[in-house]
Amino acid sequence: MSAVPSVSVAELPVDAAMLDVREADEWAAGRAPTSVHVPMSELTARISEIPAAEPLYVVCRSGGRSARVVAYLAQQGYPAVNVDGGMQAWAGHGRAVVADEGRSPEIV
Repeated sequence: MSAVPSVSVAELPVDAAMLDVREADEWAAGRAPTSVHVPMSELTARISEIPAAEPLYVVCRSGGRSARVVAYLAQQGYPAVNVDGGMQAWAGHGRAVVADEGRSPEIV
């Protein structure tokens, strides 16, 4: 696979539009507060739910799935950018993480 556009968490704007492509259990455990959730496994069926943001930052747990999604979205004409290191890097940089009600946020 060729390299995809990417950004480090340190360079990511605080108010960045983010698409989280992890599965439902990962999303429920901990996510960026303003991210939109469309699991990679449902992406093609839910393409109409992709935020119309320029650029659109795509995140997963560590950056692998999101890189594949960025490559796909770029082919579809979306200005997608991979978040290097994913949610692990996001949390590691002290960025806010929220979880479903009653849970302590964690990256799984």
